[in-house]
Amino acid sequence: MLVPEMANSQLAEEYRVIKRPLLMNAFPEEDNGIDRANLILVTSSVPGEGKTFTAMNLALSIAMEREKTVLLIDADVAKPSIGGLLGLPAGLGFTDLLKDKNVHFSDVVFKTDIPNFSLMPAGKHDRHSTELLASDAMKRLANELSARYPDRIVIFDSPPLLVATQGAVLASLVGQVILVVEADTTPQYVVQEAVAKLESCEIVGCVLNKTKKGFGFNYYGYLYGYGYGYYGQQQKIQE
Repeated sequence: MLVPEMANSQLAEEYRVIKRPLLMNAFPEEDNGIDRANLILVTSSVPGEGKTFTAMNLALSIAMEREKTVLLIDADVAKPSIGGLLGLPAGLGFTDLLKDKNVHFSDVVFKTDIPNFSLMPAGKHDRHSTELLASDAMKRLANELSARYPDRIVIFDSPPLLVATQGAVLASLVGQVILVVEADTTPQYVVQEAVAKLESCEIVGCVLNKTKKGFGFNYYGYLYGYGYGYYGQQQKIQE
């Protein structure tokens, strides 16, 4: 994981490339027309591609920014992992905030020992999680998270798009989506099927994960230009 002591590492450089346009969209110099651009969903087509690794490291990288804060939400409510990864005990979290009016925001957000980085675990399992994420309570929460702090990025670690419907539901509520693709493993038709579920999303980016290619300057430019941009440019993924 990208801890502050690794600020000069290759991993840190990779995430600087990934986060920069996300931050530019979230904090534009003038209105760019992107609603809730500071809400970012990280997802994948299928399990095992590295979406949680990407969400965690993206959050840690953004936490290194000056005058920015980041909240990482474990929204993979059917198979949560971030709380366990960081050693948090089971307890209240994201789902409880949505369904229980007696649970407050401060009850489910945990500060970390990294400045500007907070975490919201998934909470208790709910068999109606899709309906919960599609509820008016979730829409209100999304609007509140986007508007509450002008300097905050909120990252949702989402279920894979082709395994659970929750990912597509959440994607409709955020301003930017990152689709993590495992290099040399995930078939093209699977990626295309996942992209089709993001048709309503204005900004969809692609991160090629676990690649064994080199990381020179030209490779950075190629990788980053491959998926980022308005949805109308998504045919680049299909090509």
